[in-house]
Amino acid sequence: MSIPLDRRGFLRSSGRWLGATALGIPLGGLGQIACSGSDPDRYTQADIALLAAQRKHESARSGRGPFGVHRYRGYRGLAELPWFELDSAGVLRLVDESVPQAIDLHCHFGMSVLFEPKLDLMARSGRVRHLLDCDATDPGCELDLDVYINANFTEANLDELQWTTIAQGLWGSDALRTQTIPNLLDEMDATRVERAVILPIVFNFPFGDNLVENWRAAIAESGSGDRLIAGASIHPRDPKKIERLEAAAAAGARIIKMHPTVQAFYPDEPDAMEVYEAAARLGLVIFFHGGRAGIEPASRHRYAMPRHYEGALATFPNLPFVLGHAGARDGNAMLDLGLRYENAWFGIHGQSLTHLDEMIRRSGGERMLFGTDWPFYHLAASLAKVLIVTQDSGRIEIRHAILRANAERLLA
Repeated sequence: MSIPLDRRGFLRSSGRWLGATALGIPLGGLGQIACSGSDPDRYTQADIALLAAQRKHESARSGRGPFGVHRYRGYRGLAELPWFELDSAGVLRLVDESVPQAIDLHCHFGMSVLFEPKLDLMARSGRVRHLLDCDATDPGCELDLDVYINANFTEANLDELQWTTIAQGLWGSDALRTQTIPNLLDEMDATRVERAVILPIVFNFPFGDNLVENWRAAIAESGSGDRLIAGASIHPRDPKKIERLEAAAAAGARIIKMHPTVQAFYPDEPDAMEVYEAAARLGLVIFFHGGRAGIEPASRHRYAMPRHYEGALATFPNLPFVLGHAGARDGNAMLDLGLRYENAWFGIHGQSLTHLDEMIRRSGGERMLFGTDWPFYHLAASLAKVLIVTQDSGRIEIRHAILRANAERLLA
């Protein structure tokens, strides 16, 4: 027996779903509702206080680290750095040919999901409208490189992100239509990024959840498979998860995206462990979103605490795990954890100059992976940080390792 679906009610609820549950962007008070109090031992008042303290401490120390103040007006403002210039069309370009051509381990395309509004991934447009767009105004927003990158954006910016996210599943948006293959390749060319790993996310929607297949097909159609590496994604509560994982591996995927805050799972729960067991058998790499970014619903913070990742790292020592964002705003705890396990790799996107320096000092640059989270941000926002923290002559080899050699080793 089928139950009639109230279209208006579905649109309203799916908007909340997309905005708050699926992509982790707060929508009103919805982020406070789900799962609250369901597992108090897994997420404590001390954890909540730690996130507030991190934000306060980071703001207070910005510009007081080993590299001083690094604040610019928009992504275009990075042209003030010695490695970049604005060309005659106002496009930011990396002009220092001594910088190694990079491999970006953390990219996406525009996400057309659920009702799958029209998105031509083959289209080239003018300026890319990044989801957190520091060049939307002239001059651009203040871009501080010595804080976690999300700290640069106002409540108004995050509100706009919320509605852009909802539009990705319902009616489309002008921003979405710029997040395409040619536009990414153009930005890669401008910033000396040779290759990029494209990471879809499976949301477990009842329909319109086809990013893995759609993106793989688009890369093949564009003829850009030599530069764009198609990843895959698995939802740990999908009853066909192992079948889908095997199919992804057979299609050539090497890196599997799993997102605890978007997909609402603990990285050490049994359903997820089944995925890791199969991934180890298939010779794959698991790429986690790691830690609390601070802009997802508060109800989802609980899943991303660094301690919840240890069971996976310890149980599957031969399976490489990339800890995306190096723990985000939980970077200190994630660094401590990752350094204890040789199968832990650090995706460095978002981290401040001061914390990147700490990571280099403690790891020697080993297992640190360049990533940008495009199209949320311009590729240069992450690249500039790597260049600043490795500008000392004693860190030239570390620069090469972070920008490409470590990725080559992981993907070999």
